[in-house]
Amino acid sequence: MPDAQISNPDLPQSPAAPEAAAPVRKRPKPGERRVQILEALATMLEQPGAERITTAALAARLDVSEAALYRHFASKAQMFEGLIEFIEQSVFTLVNQISERESAGNQQAAKVVAMLLQFSEKNPGMTRVMVGDALVFENERLQQRMNQFFDKIESQLRQSLRSAADGDGSATPSADAQVRASMLTSFVVGRLQRFARSGFKRAPSEHLEASLARML
Repeated sequence: MPDAQISNPDLPQSPAAPEAAAPVRKRPKPGERRVQILEALATMLEQPGAERITTAALAARLDVSEAALYRHFASKAQMFEGLIEFIEQSVFTLVNQISERESAGNQQAAKVVAMLLQFSEKNPGMTRVMVGDALVFENERLQQRMNQFFDKIESQLRQSLRSAADGDGSATPSADAQVRASMLTSFVVGRLQRFARSGFKRAPSEHLEASLARML
């Protein structure tokens, strides 16, 4: 998500008549307010122990009315879908880059796992969405979509590891790849959950190289 900071600059005042100048709110460019809303939501999710975020609290943070939020999103569920879309686009773009650049199956899998954990560290608020903590009281379809996200990750890992098992001459490459892909996905989800529930104190990438060496 591109950086887009909320700006509310004041007009410069004339030295001769400072009382004549008044603060003027800069009108956001098309699409900019939508980005600001999503960034504000993600930032609020970064607060450890944050309770359910209301649209009233989100509007107050942005210094706008709730009606202004609904001009850009039909519901709060759509706001969370916006965050999920960012997660999906960011992660799977990187997954595709890894697949294109790394031919060895085991190395593909290791780099995908490392990328997911690093993405989580850089985006704590998104981590709460990924593990479902932020979706507990929201529309059920949001959690289903995140479940599908991890199903796709596991499928990608299985594909990479199937190639590696073939190369190693495994008698049961599909079964071996399925077991290892499931294990790696569970490892990622567990690390993300620990990160979120520790108040973002336990880094997901802790002892990562040693952990991957044992699993791969």
